[in-house]
Amino acid sequence: MLFHKCLPIVVAMGHSVSRPDNPSLGILLMILTTMIFAVQDGISRYLAENYNVLTIVMIRYWAFALFVIALSHYRGGVRSVAKTSRPLLQFGRGMLLVLQICLAVWAFTLVGLVNFQAVFASYPLTVTAISALFLGEKVGWRRWAAILVGMIGVIIALRPGAGMFSPVMLVPLACTICFAVYSVLTRYVGRDDAPQTSFFWTGIGGAVGITFIGPFFWLPPAGLDWYWMALLCMTGMAGHFTLIKAYQVTEASTVQPFAYFQLVFASAVGIWAFGDLVDVYIITGGTIIVGAGLFTFWRERQLR
Repeated sequence: MLFHKCLPIVVAMGHSVSRPDNPSLGILLMILTTMIFAVQDGISRYLAENYNVLTIVMIRYWAFALFVIALSHYRGGVRSVAKTSRPLLQFGRGMLLVLQICLAVWAFTLVGLVNFQAVFASYPLTVTAISALFLGEKVGWRRWAAILVGMIGVIIALRPGAGMFSPVMLVPLACTICFAVYSVLTRYVGRDDAPQTSFFWTGIGGAVGITFIGPFFWLPPAGLDWYWMALLCMTGMAGHFTLIKAYQVTEASTVQPFAYFQLVFASAVGIWAFGDLVDVYIITGGTIIVGAGLFTFWRERQLR
């Protein structure tokens, strides 16, 4: 799922200083990232069917916190990286992402990876809409039209007349909205804080927040599940590493559209490992959502 498309990196790296431009390598790294996170999604779903969501997310965040601390130490020291002009907002971002991840893992078990990814693919369009409404970013009629088309795609993916208003389908929708709000907040704090600062607080704030709640629901993994939990943490760190590298070698606008491969790979994992079904609603709705999102990315790049 997504710590994943990790907008502390995705957005912030797009505003960073000049770097060597290697689009081919960047695209390959982004595709590799989506493959790694698709595997992570599958492991999360497997574990969530046997353990409570809070235990899984808490262990993931402990590993994630160690990763960002080590990365911050390498990039100039933890104290320097952690310095922020908006500590409460940064901490709130971390907490919001914890909520989003918990909802996502829960949604995996409720609606499956295929259905979840089809709905969640609309988050870039939601980000564009919220940014226009609350950050004052200029969005022309073409992108508003793309947002509207994308929302139609979401409605189709939710199967009109076949459980569209089921409470179960509200979980991936809530997850999508949480991640979109988190992403917009990341853009906002990025006006004052460096990318590595936002990334640090994403990990540390989230780890602190989940640790206040998670121990009350602690259910230790048994037997081989410890290995699956370790693999879950390793895929998270590996995915973040390749994602960072992707944005180091080329521009964000070049590689971000390839994040949609997450929909393909995660759906493949869901079909192969869990027997998820793909129907005409998912294919049609997902295609419309991805098409609208790609148009939005293209239009933003043209305007830049």
